[in-house]
Amino acid sequence: MSRPEDTLPPDLFYNDAESRKYTTSSRIRSIQASMTNRALELLDLKGPSFILDLGCGSGLSGEILTNTEEIDGGPHTWIGMDISSSMLAEALQRDVEGDMLLADIGQGVPFRPGAFDAAISISAIQWLCNAESTSDEDAPDRRLKRFFDTLYASLKRGGRAVCQFYPKNDAQRSMISSAAIKAGFGAGILEDDPGTKNVKLYLVLTIGGGDVTGTVDGLRDVDVFDARRKDKSRKGMVPADRLKGSKAWILRKKAQAEGKGKVVKNSSRYTGRKRKVAF
Repeated sequence: MSRPEDTLPPDLFYNDAESRKYTTSSRIRSIQASMTNRALELLDLKGPSFILDLGCGSGLSGEILTNTEEIDGGPHTWIGMDISSSMLAEALQRDVEGDMLLADIGQGVPFRPGAFDAAISISAIQWLCNAESTSDEDAPDRRLKRFFDTLYASLKRGGRAVCQFYPKNDAQRSMISSAAIKAGFGAGILEDDPGTKNVKLYLVLTIGGGDVTGTVDGLRDVDVFDARRKDKSRKGMVPADRLKGSKAWILRKKAQAEGKGKVVKNSSRYTGRKRKVAF
């Protein structure tokens, strides 16, 4: 089945019929609610906050922000951005409480610096990996740069953003996370249900220092895999077949010699064995 991002730009894909179908589907509403609540959990807001909803659609996530209980840190005030006028029309018809702006997040977040306590985005930022035209300014890397640079500026010091997204492949996943890091964010990716067709990815972004892995400490069903530590532990390590004198190195050299038609001695269990020095 083709991905929506591969068929049409979002403002054309989400026409009146598609927007109504999306908003009224009980299955989609349930999934959207689950992902929004997960994003709120990752934001870990301690009290009512001013939140930017990026790709707000018909306000399904916004309703959850408005109705967050006081015991869970709510209720929150929010502003939404979306490129689809049909989606925003659905939101107006449903009389959601947030303010909304018709805008393309790929052109940047048009708010004053430090305006928001936090930001969320549900199933939207993967659209930025598709060029809207042949212009260099609409290339995915330019759109991602504008988005993350201006999002960073719009958040208060110590603010967080959580973006749930569906990358097409590892290249898109890397492109998105790299753009966030270049903008100055502390960034990490949380995977729910990894290795299944229901996998959900959350890009967790922080401003103002601190280790992003601390954001997920204590969350349910979460194991932290820090790729940075893995990379550090590998630095300076030499592959076994590159370590001169090792058995793997000897076998590799013999194989190379055989490939050149040379006669070499047969290998045995003693090949490459360390011998004690005899006096």
